[in-house]
Amino acid sequence: MMERYFVDSNVFLRYYSHDDKHQSTQAEEFFLRAKRGEIEIFCGPPVFFEVAWVLKTFYGQPNAVILDTLESMLSIPNFTVFDAEYVVKAIKFARNKLCGFADSYIAVVAHEQNLGIVTFNERHLKKADVSLYHFPNLIN
Repeated sequence: MMERYFVDSNVFLRYYSHDDKHQSTQAEEFFLRAKRGEIEIFCGPPVFFEVAWVLKTFYGQPNAVILDTLESMLSIPNFTVFDAEYVVKAIKFARNKLCGFADSYIAVVAHEQNLGIVTFNERHLKKADVSLYHFPNLIN
């Protein structure tokens, strides 16, 4: 049976940032194993959220670079992303609406599931094609 691993965000960050030579090399070798079909790798949307957040807050990367990185992650061979459909749509939404990945993911899932969004932060979600609900209307 092929080895299977859930990959944490820091492995992707070392692979793309090359800020720690030793860890970057290890991450590269790990992804090469996936490319050669020696292992299967997995992750879920929280890893994408964390990668996007770290690239923005720690590395100061612009949104376009962050979205390019997230798309690049999706192209790694033998890599399964749980809820990949939403991740792909959120990246596209973020590019089209010029907003961040996390808010785009929320907007995409809400739209796909025909849900409104309850938020204190309308500014980031008003570009979504969903209903926004505000307090205090929801607690009366």
